[in-house]
Amino acid sequence: MAYGAGHSKKSGQLLCAGFGLKYEFIEAHASTWPVKRMCSVLGVSTSGYYQFRKRLRLNGRCEASPRLLTEIRTIHAEMKERYGSPRMHAELQARGYKCCRNTVAKVMKTAGIRASMPRRFVRTTDSNHSLPVAGNELNRRFDSADAPDRLWTADITYIPTKEGWLYLAVVEDLYSRRIVGRSMDRTMESRLVVDALAMAVETRYPAEGLLAHSDRGSQYASEHYQRLLEKKGIRCSMSCRADCWDNAPMESFFASLKKELCHRMEYKTREEAKRSIFEYIEVFYNRIRRHSSLGYVSPDQYERAVKVA
Repeated sequence: MAYGAGHSKKSGQLLCAGFGLKYEFIEAHASTWPVKRMCSVLGVSTSGYYQFRKRLRLNGRCEASPRLLTEIRTIHAEMKERYGSPRMHAELQARGYKCCRNTVAKVMKTAGIRASMPRRFVRTTDSNHSLPVAGNELNRRFDSADAPDRLWTADITYIPTKEGWLYLAVVEDLYSRRIVGRSMDRTMESRLVVDALAMAVETRYPAEGLLAHSDRGSQYASEHYQRLLEKKGIRCSMSCRADCWDNAPMESFFASLKKELCHRMEYKTREEAKRSIFEYIEVFYNRIRRHSSLGYVSPDQYERAVKVA
């Protein structure tokens, strides 16, 4: 139906909104098929389509926004709704789309596309112990690593399942933000953090002098963990008491894990959670997810670029 004198501006907007996806399809394929033919097949008016195009220009959105919106929706689904506009813009550029970051943000906002939001979670640090603790050698110099395996940071979090808590310990390389060690178990004993550190050592073969930073929880202060550090020639650094900012990269990783995966799942068993977290870390986070501190490339891409250089 074409717009006539009896149609108000508001009713025209509602009609356009109702046919929005069809208009976007027509705009994206206008260079392939005649507009009039597509309008007829899709049951929309040509005048409505041109009103739709006019509104795009008046709103300051680029001519390619329908095609852009289609690609944004595709990426949003592929990344399981994990990307906000900055990472979405970086992904679009990597796929050859020429558009500014503001345009991507506007298109996503208009379409109601957003990254899943984080929830608050409880810290697992137990600093009320009498074990010796190390000084804060890292002192928040998170960007001071000039090569891989010079600075590692470690921490523990928990994942709810219907069987009970699943505890996750990870080790992150601050140079590339890659998760180089991980361990999961039903308890938070020292074995949990030792296994994560052992995995990191066995897969990365760090040279002596590596600095490993953690909080001052009992697991990291334990003789079990400290003995492995000493055996491998790894120096120990610990956060100040009750200061989460001293281990901010780990807080950031856990926030991403919870927001992008765990808060959207209901795990029946710990084994189900383990498989899901393994896939998130090894398939998505390390190899695909674009990291803002790395110029919006993945840890794997960042490390490979260093090796080539």
